[in-house]
Amino acid sequence: MANNEIVKPENLVYKKPTIMNDNPMHYCPGCGHGVVHKLVAEVIEEMGLQDKAIGIAPVGCAVFIYNYLDIDWQEAAHGRAPALATAVKRLNPNKLVFTYQGDGDLAAIGTAETIHACNRGENIAIIFINNGIYGMTGGQMAPTTLEGMKTATCPYGRDVKLNGYPLNITDLVVKLRGTCYVTRQSVHKAAAVRKAKAAIRKAFENSMNGKGTSFVEIVSTCSSGWKLSPVQANKWMEENMFPAYPIGDLKDIDTLV
Repeated sequence: MANNEIVKPENLVYKKPTIMNDNPMHYCPGCGHGVVHKLVAEVIEEMGLQDKAIGIAPVGCAVFIYNYLDIDWQEAAHGRAPALATAVKRLNPNKLVFTYQGDGDLAAIGTAETIHACNRGENIAIIFINNGIYGMTGGQMAPTTLEGMKTATCPYGRDVKLNGYPLNITDLVVKLRGTCYVTRQSVHKAAAVRKAKAAIRKAFENSMNGKGTSFVEIVSTCSSGWKLSPVQANKWMEENMFPAYPIGDLKDIDTLV
């Protein structure tokens, strides 16, 4: 393209969200975090909520989202993001308040905070990245680690007699009366990315409209923790994670008769 050539709006294929800053992302190749960050930024920008958005970042790989999105952030202690989000939203009911959490944070040390925030129906959105492993700290077993799946702390595979069954926390929160929207999506293909974006937008709209708690799980890969290439990790996720954590909407009060 010549330097003086103007790109017409109808020819624009992709534009970086203005909310995303210029910090180079540190995530491993194939990681879903970067894609979800972009989706969150796009939705906030399209909804015109940059000045009203408050994100809660806890501990783990997910915490670094505050490096990349230019909105207000609060950092929470490990697992406590829904509790902090509760306070922020109650004090600022006109703000968009959401948490961004990994499975080790949300479904282990943060189980109580997650369950009770959802049960109370707090007007927040919870974005939950589930890759079945503790990614940041070296690939240990997480609550969501699949039966037989190998990690640094169960090198022969998760044994349910020793470690218990994988915790499907999304199937738990769907039963709570305070949740208005519960969905499970992925970002491994273009079509999946579009559906995930629509889910995040619906969750944010619900928060702003005071409908209760929206819970968006994104089933993702962890190439480093799984010790697979990005391509192999996507294939493994489709063959193993999706049967355990099926993609699709689990609950939407807008569709109830």
